[in-house]
Amino acid sequence: MKKYSLYYVLLLIAVVSCQEKKVNPEKPVPLLDKVSTQYEHLYRNAIKYVDSDTPMPRTIVDGKLHRVGRYDWTSGFHPGSMWNLYGLTKNEEWRDRALYYTKLLDTLQYWEGTQDLGFMIGDSYGNALKYMDNKAYEKVMVQAAKSLSSRFKPKAGIIQSWESNDRWQCPVIIDNMMNLEMLFEATKISGDSTFYTIAVTHADMTMDNHYRKDFSSYHVLDYDTETGEVLKRNTAQGYKDESAWARGQAWGLYGYIVMFRETRDLKYLNQAKNIAGFIMNHTNLPENKVPYWDFNAPVTKLTPRDASAAAITASALYELSTFVDGDLNSVYKNEANTIVETLSKEPYLAELGTNEGFLLKHSTGHLPKDSEIDVPLNYADYYFLEALIRKRDMIK
Repeated sequence: MKKYSLYYVLLLIAVVSCQEKKVNPEKPVPLLDKVSTQYEHLYRNAIKYVDSDTPMPRTIVDGKLHRVGRYDWTSGFHPGSMWNLYGLTKNEEWRDRALYYTKLLDTLQYWEGTQDLGFMIGDSYGNALKYMDNKAYEKVMVQAAKSLSSRFKPKAGIIQSWESNDRWQCPVIIDNMMNLEMLFEATKISGDSTFYTIAVTHADMTMDNHYRKDFSSYHVLDYDTETGEVLKRNTAQGYKDESAWARGQAWGLYGYIVMFRETRDLKYLNQAKNIAGFIMNHTNLPENKVPYWDFNAPVTKLTPRDASAAAITASALYELSTFVDGDLNSVYKNEANTIVETLSKEPYLAELGTNEGFLLKHSTGHLPKDSEIDVPLNYADYYFLEALIRKRDMIK
């Protein structure tokens, strides 16, 4: 009897235990729900400042949400992220919020003082046009393309990045490859091939001059605007002039994939594949595929990673995979999947209600200036969400 009694007691405990698990299941929160809930937190933190001079959340400084004005180069990423969330969820509330923030950037279309209008207008108004048929937004894109084109130096064949200064006569940064997509869109809208020609000319000069034999890129080149001669090859945000700043490599990869998409010129596809090879096969790329801030920086336990570079790379590789077949298609998709999987969990994906609402942690902005090191960055979130859209679209 004692044996049977013990058996029934253990059986009863097992049944109760199973019932408790059914009543209080620990169900994992789906990633889409996580990012939507987390970004809702960021939106609530930021919307109270929407009428201020600094309406756009950019990062965290001293433990607090840091906001920037409309003329900051990152101003387009907050509305852009809301457009991406609308694309992921089809929740019209995200669309309405994205519209509201997008319209805050209206006056930027006339600004000729930056090369970053592709980030600012392309990621806001450009994304709006993916989901809405609005002629007024098309006009904004075309005007922004005209403003960007004012920085084109025809004799040198490049779009000037920063203004002339004591160090550089005509600096051009690899980041500028990201602003060419808006020029292509402006040609499609207006029929004016001038924008197309400028984009191609700039991309060709960059391919010829920014890239080393191993297909790593310099960050900053200085040009003679009359002859097109390269005067200097330097860095501003990397470890040293001859190093491979991680986010710069991602910018170039993404930019040349866009160039192939818009022109179908195989030289751009080959360039993108070679850049991808440099990134993916680098001996200093960690196993989880989130790079250190510079591929050539000395690595210690304290060396910062750059989740933003990883997110940009993942989004780019998803698109690159659509332009190749066979084993290479799987290689690029698998690499992107690994990055997204890494960024979708700790320590990179923030816990709900933390990180001021930003999605990703552990990005690096400008280490040489001791700025934005190991923090969230709005553009890391933007490209992470874009990567999620591209991943979803590939498995439909």
